[in-house]
Amino acid sequence: MKIYDDIISSELSLLEGLPFQNLVVPKTVWPDDGNNGIVLRTDMAYELGGGTMAAIAGQTITQRLDLVEQDEILLYGKDLPEIMKDTPYARIALLRVKQEAFLEEDKLYATIRQMEYTRYHINPHGFMTRISASNQREPARVSRTAIEQGLDFAKVGGLYMEQYHRHSLIDAVKVIFITIPDFDYEGLKQQIQKTEKITQALDHMLKDFKMDCASCNLKAVCDEVEGMRELHFGKIN
Repeated sequence: MKIYDDIISSELSLLEGLPFQNLVVPKTVWPDDGNNGIVLRTDMAYELGGGTMAAIAGQTITQRLDLVEQDEILLYGKDLPEIMKDTPYARIALLRVKQEAFLEEDKLYATIRQMEYTRYHINPHGFMTRISASNQREPARVSRTAIEQGLDFAKVGGLYMEQYHRHSLIDAVKVIFITIPDFDYEGLKQQIQKTEKITQALDHMLKDFKMDCASCNLKAVCDEVEGMRELHFGKIN
């Protein structure tokens, strides 16, 4: 199924030509503070996505090997020890999933949401995220002490990777961090919003009732996204 593939391609096209680092996935997992992880302002080095700056996070799934070939942590911009002040920020998780994820269509929405909720269970020591799903923001407060102890994006990304791989349907994880000041964060946000609209449309169409497409407010999404109409009519016919 390729309902999200065009979005992933659009997200990656925003990064084309920009310098990046392919970070080494750490062998030792950075500590996770659980729900007790708090970074006080007195120990804060800076905030990623602080104030009115961009603070974007998104997750998208695919089955295409060319889009997510293997586990990777990519960094566009400065790493945590190099940042000196508040800066715009984005984190993208691209997940290559098994075919089984799409076999039980009535469970597809729940499967996607379970993977998405992974972010609520990741609390790297010294890296306090403040997730606002309603505003689609995910700023992170970074601890000065943790940076002195060796915190960087490779370690944060390693924790994300470990948590995502607890889902048996995920084969590979590409985590992308962006801290470039003049990156097109608005363009990325629009793609992430499209992802959410598609996921909402999935929930709507896979419920066990016959829909009137002409009156559905999500019709534009189904018409635009390749594979959605096939999924829809495969369900209700």
